Amino acid sequence: MSMSASTMKPSATSGSKPIAPEQQDVPRRHWIALIGGLIGAFMAILDIQITNSSLKDIQGALSATLDESSWISTSYLVAEMIAIPLSGWLSRALGKRRYLTWTTLIFVSASLLCSFSWNMTSMIIFRALQGFSGGALIPLAFSLVVQLLPIQKRAIGMAMFGVTATFAPSIGPTLGGWLTENLSWHYIFYINIPPAILVISMIRHGLDDEPLNISSLLKADWIGIITMALGLGCLEVVLEEGNREEWFSSDFIVTLSIISAVSLVYFVINELQQKQPLVNLRLLKNGQFAMSCIAYLILGMALLGSIYVLPLYLTQIQHYNALEIGEVLMWMGFPQLLIFPLVPKLTRIIKPKYLVTFGFMMFGISCYVNTHMSINFGGQQLIFSMLLRAIGSPFIMVPLSLVAMQGISKAETPDASTLTNVMRNLGGAFSIAIIATMLDNKTREHLAHIKTALPSISSDAWYQLKQQAGFFIQSGSDSGTAMLQAQASIMGTMQRDAAIMAYNDAFLMMSAFLAVAAVIMLSSKN
Repeated sequence: MSMSASTMKPSATSGSKPIAPEQQDVPRRHWIALIGGLIGAFMAILDIQITNSSLKDIQGALSATLDESSWISTSYLVAEMIAIPLSGWLSRALGKRRYLTWTTLIFVSASLLCSFSWNMTSMIIFRALQGFSGGALIPLAFSLVVQLLPIQKRAIGMAMFGVTATFAPSIGPTLGGWLTENLSWHYIFYINIPPAILVISMIRHGLDDEPLNISSLLKADWIGIITMALGLGCLEVVLEEGNREEWFSSDFIVTLSIISAVSLVYFVINELQQKQPLVNLRLLKNGQFAMSCIAYLILGMALLGSIYVLPLYLTQIQHYNALEIGEVLMWMGFPQLLIFPLVPKLTRIIKPKYLVTFGFMMFGISCYVNTHMSINFGGQQLIFSMLLRAIGSPFIMVPLSLVAMQGISKAETPDASTLTNVMRNLGGAFSIAIIATMLDNKTREHLAHIKTALPSISSDAWYQLKQQAGFFIQSGSDSGTAMLQAQASIMGTMQRDAAIMAYNDAFLMMSAFLAVAAVIMLSSKN
C-alpha cells in the first residue's frame, strides 16, 4: 500500500514538532554564494602581503626609491581601512549581490591597472583603488556566513572564513616570491583575474537581487563617513610611515596625528548620537563582544606582526631571497588546512572560549620559541615554531567568531563584522609600527651593550682583530688596509648580533600580548 506525500509530512496534530527554520538545510545556491564571497575575501587578504616579496623588483621597474616603494603597501592598507566601515552601509543601500559584484569588478580592474603602471604614482593610485574595493570583500564574506547559515552550521562557515583570514597572509609572500622569481612581478596582479570571474559568477547565481535603497544613500551619515575616513586613513599612514619619518620629529606625522585624533573623537561622539549611525558603536556595550574585539586586535598584531618580522629577519640576518622566505613561511600556512575541518566538530564538544584560549596559547608559545635565536637559527630551525602557529591559528579564528557573535542579531551582523575587521587590521598596523620602531631602538641599545662588553683593549678582542687582519692580508691587502677591513668586519658582526637580539625582543613582546589575549578569553563568561 502506497503512502501519499501529504501523509508522510509531519503535522502539528500528529505529535511531531514542525521543523524549525534554524534546522532546515541550507540551499545549495547559498553555499555557492558563500564560497564565492570567501574567495573574494581570500583575494583581498592575499593582496595585502603578496607584493612584499616583489617590492625590490617593482621598485627597479618603476625607477622608484625605497621610501616611495613603501607606499605600495601603505596605499592599499589605508584605502582598505576606510572601505571596511563603509561596507555595512553600502551593502544595505545597494544590496549585497550588487555591491559584491561591483566591488569585485573594481578590484580585478585595479589589479590589471597595477600591472600596467608606468611610474610609482600610478602604481600607488591603482593600489589604493584595489585596497578600497578589497576592503569591502572581507567584512561582506564574514556577514554572509552569519546571514546565510543557521546556527548549527555557522561553525563550518566560520572555519571557511578562518582559512581565508589566516591562510591567505601565510602564503602571500610564498606565492608572490614564486611568481616573481619564475615569471615576473606583473603576475602577482594577473592571478586575480580567474578567481574574480568565479566570484562574480557565484555571487550572481547564489544571491537574490535586492532593490536599491536610495533613501539610505541620500540620508547617509556623511559626517560619520568623512570623520571616519580622515581618522582611520591618517592613523594608518602614521602607523605605516611613522618609523621611516622618525615619528614626531616629522611635521608630516605630527599633522596627520592631530587630524586623526580630532577626527576619531568626533566620529565616536557623532556615531553615539546618530539614530542610524554609519557603524553601530553601541554594540561595544555588550561586554563579551567588546572583549572579543580586544582579542581581534591582538590577533591582528600577532598575525600581521609575525608575517612582517619573519621575512625581515630571514632577509637581513640569513640573506634569504623571496622564494626561500616563502618556503619557510609555507609551514605556518598549509598545515592549517588539515586542522580547520576539525574545529567545527570540536566546538560542539568544548566551549569556544577554551578553544580560543588554547589557540592563543599555542600562538604565544610559537613566538616564545623564537626569543632565543642566534646566527645559526635559520629556516630549518624556524619550522617548529611555524608548525605551532599553524596548530594555534585555526583554534582562534573559528571559535572567536562564535564567541563574538553570541548575542548579536542578524541585523547587527554587518556592523559587528565591520568592528571586528577594523580591530584586526588596526592590530596589524599597530604591531608593524611597534616592531619597526622596536627593532631600530633595540638594535642600537644592544650594540651599545656589546661595545661596552668588548672594549678594544681586551685580549679577546685584540686576538679576534688580529685573526681577521691576517685573513685579509692573505687575501692580498696591505697591513693598514687589512686592519681597517678587520675592524669593519668585527663591527658588522656586532651589529648583526645586536639585530638578532632585537628580533628576539620583538618575538617576546608578541608572546606577551598573546598571553594577555589568552587570559582575556579565559575570563569571558561564555
